[in-house]
Amino acid sequence: MMNRALISAAAFFLTAATPADQSKPALSITPPAEVAADPANRLNIELSSGGTVVVQLRPDAAPNHVYRVQQLATSGFYNGLTFHRVIPGFMAQGGDPQGTGAGGSQLPDIAAEFNSLPHMRGVISMARSESPDSANSQFFIVLAPTMRLDKKYTAFGRVISGMQYVDGIAPGEPPAAPTKIVRMWIDGPLPAAPAVAQATAEPASAQ
Repeated sequence: MMNRALISAAAFFLTAATPADQSKPALSITPPAEVAADPANRLNIELSSGGTVVVQLRPDAAPNHVYRVQQLATSGFYNGLTFHRVIPGFMAQGGDPQGTGAGGSQLPDIAAEFNSLPHMRGVISMARSESPDSANSQFFIVLAPTMRLDKKYTAFGRVISGMQYVDGIAPGEPPAAPTKIVRMWIDGPLPAAPAVAQATAEPASAQ
């Protein structure tokens, strides 16, 4: 069942979050060799404004969030969706089928996987509502370092090519003429779901 209360347009980055697990080891900004070598961990976002953005996904940091995006991208879910909330000097947000910030996929929401990846320029992270465990399909790409989001939102990758195209995404809340995702795909086949994600790998029935 889709959470129809998912993400109010004004709430994303203003809410307090649960404390991060301090016992987790710090993650390197550079992905492990096996992560970088797997083509399924390269996400491509072709934009209607021109250019393709390439993202290095980090399943070592957020396995369930990475799998969700791989799953939705492989199914074609993101194709044609807009960047509905774009704030210059902050972030560009998309992935809502309603284009309003209130929607998500038919899949269940994902439990938070807060980690030590910093919200530096080019990092891709999952949007959510006030509940830490409410991420679903919406994501945002950071346009400038915004470390106040660290360990409050789940960072799951970073742009490695085409950041200039991210900078060209139409601004606005919402933009007058939103930039669309023409196509979004991964370079390899959809990998097996992480063991902890098996229970949420199949779409839930719509209400």
